[in-house]
Amino acid sequence: MGFGPAGVTRGVARIILAACATVSLLAQQETGAAKLHETGVLVPFVGCIAVGQSSPGLDAPPGESRSLPIPPEAAQKLAYYKSGQDLGVLAPRGWYCVEISDSGGRRLVLGPQPIDPGNMFPRGETGFTGPVIEVSSIHSNTAGRFEIARIIGRVFPAYRAVVTRVCKMFNEPASAYTFGPYPADTLTYKSQRVVEYTTPSRTEGLGTQSQLSKSGSPIEGVAMLVGNAPDLLLLAVRLPGSLRGLTPAIVHQVERDAAR
Repeated sequence: MGFGPAGVTRGVARIILAACATVSLLAQQETGAAKLHETGVLVPFVGCIAVGQSSPGLDAPPGESRSLPIPPEAAQKLAYYKSGQDLGVLAPRGWYCVEISDSGGRRLVLGPQPIDPGNMFPRGETGFTGPVIEVSSIHSNTAGRFEIARIIGRVFPAYRAVVTRVCKMFNEPASAYTFGPYPADTLTYKSQRVVEYTTPSRTEGLGTQSQLSKSGSPIEGVAMLVGNAPDLLLLAVRLPGSLRGLTPAIVHQVERDAAR
């Protein structure tokens, strides 16, 4: 039996209504996901002790679980670690942490084994070769200015005037700094002041400009210029293979914390 004009019109109307219902359902699902993202999920808080070159140190601060906009499956495996000096980062649950201050700034170091600030590396090693997370706050009004200039030369071309200023202040030649990225690094710029990176395994790169040495696993993280000076926030993450999928949540939370 054929369809007349009225039947065709009714059929088209039904198709349009069905499509609208599908779009409405998808919109509701997306709205629900957005609300979950905005509300966040709870992750436990872990306080970290802080030690310094010329201070007695600080005890681990108390704290409460934090609501963070991260995927629920990641939240089940992560905790938020923070020192008494406001340096914090997500890391796998059950890890150990300590914040170490020196003449250049502060570094929050986390790993699956206890960390002795006075003897962090086995004999003959100069950095961590296993799973570890380090988030560093490097200050431009201290000896950290040289580390900041070195990182700017590598990945922040819009701020090379900072390198020139450091060279003039301390009578250093521009040749003391390398301009341009590490050859093997993969860089993803979020802005002129924020760059996410991956340093491949067994190579030197932005990831090894920390307490992490090259090893058989890659290092991922983010470098951020903060404030007018500017200061530097540098995150380096090397997780075991089974947990590597947590790295994006760790990186993005550091970015959110810095933006606040």
